[in-house]
Amino acid sequence: MTLESSETEFASRYEAFAAQGLLYPQREGSPLLEFSTGGRVLYLFDRSGPYAGRPGPARVVVHGLLDLPGTHVLTPEETVTVRENLTVVGISGVEGVGEVLDVTRRVWVVRARVPLVLAAFEPLPHVRPGDWVAFRTQPPLHGFLV
Repeated sequence: MTLESSETEFASRYEAFAAQGLLYPQREGSPLLEFSTGGRVLYLFDRSGPYAGRPGPARVVVHGLLDLPGTHVLTPEETVTVRENLTVVGISGVEGVGEVLDVTRRVWVVRARVPLVLAAFEPLPHVRPGDWVAFRTQPPLHGFLV
């Protein structure tokens, strides 16, 4: 199963959930975008092609592949005291807690300080928009400029 048919189609499908932030100049030859959003600096594998992004304000669809052992749906009791949280792990991974905004077959859109498009090749636990989840991604995160 594929998660996307093309970079353009994926970016277009999730454009409404693009994170707003600041794109820093890309180092020559680096495949990583340095993107500051939600009080975090994320290093994203550039899926839009080299030199597509210009330094400055940008909208980027941030996409990660879920590490399922580190991902679960929170119980109603857990959500009473929980807040959105996002922690950078390693060079290009994240873990956090957030509210589910949108759900498709194997993709969750989660707001955890910033909107994230999180997917898996295996079936995900059943969630609905409004549910809260704790998650961890496998590196690298991907960035699609919109």
